[in-house]
Amino acid sequence: MADNITWHHGKVTREDRVKLFGKKNKVFWFTGLSGSGKSTIAVEFEKRLHEQGHPTFILDGDNVRHGLNKNLGFSPEDREENIRRVAEVVKLFYDAGVTVLVCFISPYRNDREYARSLIGDDFVEVYVKCSLETCEERDPKGLYKKVRKGEIRGFTGVDAPYEEPTCPEVTIVSDIVGVDESVSACMDLL
Repeated sequence: MADNITWHHGKVTREDRVKLFGKKNKVFWFTGLSGSGKSTIAVEFEKRLHEQGHPTFILDGDNVRHGLNKNLGFSPEDREENIRRVAEVVKLFYDAGVTVLVCFISPYRNDREYARSLIGDDFVEVYVKCSLETCEERDPKGLYKKVRKGEIRGFTGVDAPYEEPTCPEVTIVSDIVGVDESVSACMDLL
C-alpha cells in the first residue's frame, strides 16, 4: 500500500445507517461447490428480507467476474485475489447498513476467514453442503460436463480443492433440504 494515503472518516457511521433503516444488518457468506444451491437460496432469502424492509444486496461469483474481477482466472492466486476484492466490497456494503448475501464457492478457508475478519460478529458463514454427485446431476451451467470431457481443468471439488468450513454458523445440506427450509435457517440468524 502506498505511504501517502489516509483513511478519510465521515460523520455518519454504520450504526447511524442501521438506525435510519431500522434494521440490523449482517453479511451472509454462502460457500459450497458449484451447483450446491448457494445462489438459489440467496435469491429467495433476499426476496424474503426485502419483503420485510431490509436493505439487501447479493454479490454472486459469476456476476462479479463479469465486471470487477473479469481480469482474474481460476489459479489459486487468482481465486485468493477474487475473494480478497469481494470481501473489501462486502465491507463497504456492510458499512452502508446493507445486509449482504455473498454467493461464492470461495474454496479456501483462509480467504473466508479474511472476509470474516473484516466484518466481525455480523459475519455468518453459510455452508451449502451438497454431494459432488448431486451437484453434477444438477449442473445448471453445464460445467461438470465440460470438466468430465477435459475442457475445464482446475475445477473446485473435482481436480481443485474445496476446504469445507470447520465451524459455519449455518450448514444447509441441500441434497435433502429444500429452499424454503434453507431460507428459514438463515432468517433465524437475523
